Amino acid sequence: MRREPFGMSVGASRSHAAERSFGGGSRYGLRDLFTPLDTLLISGGDVRLALDPHTRLNSYGCALSPSPDVWGFASSTASPISQAAYDRAALAREELVHKSLFDEVEVAFDSRCEDMRDELRGHLQLSPRVEVVFSPSGTDSQLHALFLARAVLGAAPVTIVVGADQTGSGMAHTARGRHFSAMTASGFSVRKDGAIAGLAGDSIALPILNAAPGIAPRADADSAVLRAIESTIAQGVPVLLQIMDCSKLGWRAPSAACLDEIARRWPGKVQIVVDGCQMRLGRRRLRSYLDRGYMVLITGSKFYGGPAFSGALLVPKGLSRSLDRVEIAPGFLDYADRSDWPKSWTALRSRFERRPNFGQWLRWEAALAEIGSYYAVPGAFRTQALAELAAGIESMIALTPSLAAVRTALEKTGADDEEFANTTIFPFALRRDGKPVSIAETSAVHRALTRDMNEEISGSAADRQVAAQCCLIGQPVRLEQPDTAPQAVLRLCVGARDVTDAWSADKTQAQRNLQHVLDRIAHVLVKIELLLDRASSAASPGKSVFEV
Repeated sequence: MRREPFGMSVGASRSHAAERSFGGGSRYGLRDLFTPLDTLLISGGDVRLALDPHTRLNSYGCALSPSPDVWGFASSTASPISQAAYDRAALAREELVHKSLFDEVEVAFDSRCEDMRDELRGHLQLSPRVEVVFSPSGTDSQLHALFLARAVLGAAPVTIVVGADQTGSGMAHTARGRHFSAMTASGFSVRKDGAIAGLAGDSIALPILNAAPGIAPRADADSAVLRAIESTIAQGVPVLLQIMDCSKLGWRAPSAACLDEIARRWPGKVQIVVDGCQMRLGRRRLRSYLDRGYMVLITGSKFYGGPAFSGALLVPKGLSRSLDRVEIAPGFLDYADRSDWPKSWTALRSRFERRPNFGQWLRWEAALAEIGSYYAVPGAFRTQALAELAAGIESMIALTPSLAAVRTALEKTGADDEEFANTTIFPFALRRDGKPVSIAETSAVHRALTRDMNEEISGSAADRQVAAQCCLIGQPVRLEQPDTAPQAVLRLCVGARDVTDAWSADKTQAQRNLQHVLDRIAHVLVKIELLLDRASSAASPGKSVFEV
């Protein structure tokens, strides 16, 4: 049952319905836009954006405002907001306030969202025929993809998720059309894992981790995908196939040959959506997916380094023809507002409420600042920078005694990958005496990296200086295989900001800048070593958990 919204979701509460702005007629007063910027930036998402009352950090270890003293190599998870991104969000808010003095807030907001679609298409070099559906997160966008797939396929599909073991945790719910949290981004209370009325269905999860001992991608991913599709379609049910282009460990599946086989065998019965939320794929490859009629899930908050919770679904033009008379699942109305949909989808938009999500909008404004800055860097330098950083990081991990590198590449296809032919996610497991460190200890080390551990480390002044530095790396990824104890791996990540900040027309200075990034990463690895040494010496006999 749908309930009234509660909690802080700026602009979402229906208690605002009677309000009027200075322009007259608006359901949302200007006072919403005068909410402090930091508060707006964490609104309209979910509980993971909430701040710890003691640390004033969210669950990703990020503060509300720029934190230049924190070194960020966690773009597979989340990044602290940069000063440039924060400034753009502040300016965007001021501009919308000004425009809302002369027009309804929703009208000005709707116009700005349409401008952002054009800007995003420009940065990604996409055709104007590609439509952009904004959302609070990649998880919300999965629900949008399921909704659109039902319209395109003409029936409720079974969702087959490739890489189900290495995508967002909410996917287990959204793939089946179920609520992935106890509250929607619009502020409506729901029952987690409860069916979304009119959208619920079945799903098949296909992991890509090898079942055999050792952390590696499975060799039979293609055949597993084909078998799952064949079995489902034999039952007379269409398929929404969610493929993986860059998992949490940097893997991709299925292969291009498998996708060709699917198109040949089941035309019109399989709709493909690409999980590209990490955005570690070249623009040429992105366009090729859309040209083939695939939808693509993206975010502005992973590789690009925008604040967490900025999602979008890219929709190829051919799919939108099916939307004029589509039935709206009643429970889905809580997962989008009118401005999320492109203006060209007039009939569909009219079914949704005018309920601006100011937090989602401002996080996308911040993300667009990062995306624009990244693609303003010459392509040759982007490729060079990622190649040099990859080579340096791989070498340092290999030379660090307590780290065991994890294979990162599943398939590379050459020119379409552009600069992303280079690895940008570097997973590694922690080892002590050649054996895996426990999941609990791995998580404790991850937490300790984010804190000043100077007083916890005994050693030289140089060691204490290393321990004092706060740094973010990718959160632990839990890996489970038959007949072995679960493991967890950490991830060092190169993001767009590393490239943007390193760029200089002066080649010597650019080289120094890249070396500076590598020096910081070396610092992070030394801190990990210090933390593990401290855990080993402090642990009681029979215990290996590092308590901090």
